[in-house]
Amino acid sequence: MSDAKLPHRPSHVRTSRADRVYYAISGVVLGVLLLLVAYPILFVLSASFSSGNAVATGKVLLWPVEFSLEGYRAVFRNPNIVQAFGNTILYTVAGTAINVAMVMIAAYPLSRRDLKGRGILTFLFTFTMFFSGGMIPTYIQILRLGLMNNIGAMVLPGALSVYNMIVARTFIQSNIPYDLFEATSIDGCNDLQYLFYIVLPLSKAVIAVIALFSAVGHWNSYFSAMIYLNDRNKFPLQIILREILIMNKVDLSMVMDPEMQIALAHTADVLKYSLIVVATVPILVVYPFVQKYFVKGVMVGSIKG
Repeated sequence: MSDAKLPHRPSHVRTSRADRVYYAISGVVLGVLLLLVAYPILFVLSASFSSGNAVATGKVLLWPVEFSLEGYRAVFRNPNIVQAFGNTILYTVAGTAINVAMVMIAAYPLSRRDLKGRGILTFLFTFTMFFSGGMIPTYIQILRLGLMNNIGAMVLPGALSVYNMIVARTFIQSNIPYDLFEATSIDGCNDLQYLFYIVLPLSKAVIAVIALFSAVGHWNSYFSAMIYLNDRNKFPLQIILREILIMNKVDLSMVMDPEMQIALAHTADVLKYSLIVVATVPILVVYPFVQKYFVKGVMVGSIKG
């Protein structure tokens, strides 16, 4: 049997004409979709590095024209934008930390099969995903709690995401066996020790996913600031971006050079694109560091091995 000759296998498999046609059509379709997605991003990036005159006259199509950093200078000269950028970082870091803590504190006990009334508690949590008091009752509650016009109004409402909690609970149930808790209990490990020393270190993947979702949500949030904040010094970056892009409010005093006063309108156009880049880059920079955890975390419950 060992001396039997195996049939010769070609080094490469020849594809049929139908396969080549399919691959060609797929490549064209995917290429078109890639261009539709990538071109707006590339245009914004190119416009942000172009001169105001080139942007205003429509000369910018794919690459920067008359390379200039005036848009970024205008962004960082404006004290409102700089302060709003710092506020956004503060709201994002604090909000993400609170979100992750609340999710894991709720997910761990609900993942324990020995928790009495676990089904009822899960139903009550899930119920809030579909029904809520609405915007006006929420506003009244924030007002009476004294959270208006401070950081609490930005990070405490919605501190617990039920969807993320369910994802974290499923991850713990699927990847951390209950036998491990029983074994550690015999060695004298209590619930808090088990949570901090066993569950959390083994849940890095789902924690990274929850942190990423929460951070993106806080970074892009502007509606809560519109409702609960009235002090301009506490506005997040997205509010300033909204004013410039939608309401067309540009502080012309941000351009300090007298020679640039003639081209204020052109500078405002470049400022819009530069501010979009500044508001987007931090999240794009963070994503590669959590990508490996993100891919693993989003597959929670799909494969159990």
